[in-house]
Amino acid sequence: MSLIGTLVGYVLTLFILALIARMILDWTRLATTGPAWLGKARYYSHRVTEPVIAPVRRVLRPVRAGGLSIDLAFTVVFFAALIVRSVAFAL
Repeated sequence: MSLIGTLVGYVLTLFILALIARMILDWTRLATTGPAWLGKARYYSHRVTEPVIAPVRRVLRPVRAGGLSIDLAFTVVFFAALIVRSVAFAL
């Protein structure tokens, strides 16, 4: 296992955790507004993940089903990060 592969793997692990935090914080926004720290946490999770998701979202638009919108860009970035992380740790 190379040092660079390990470092990239750990960075991608942190990014995946940020994506999971973003997903949970977006779900809590649907349920309630919550305390002030929740808004700050949502802001920082979007700030970390949006530079990667936004270009994918321009190519892959959200799917609308009535009043519901499913963000496929988030799903694609999440699975791509999982795959690249497993490749990085295998190096």
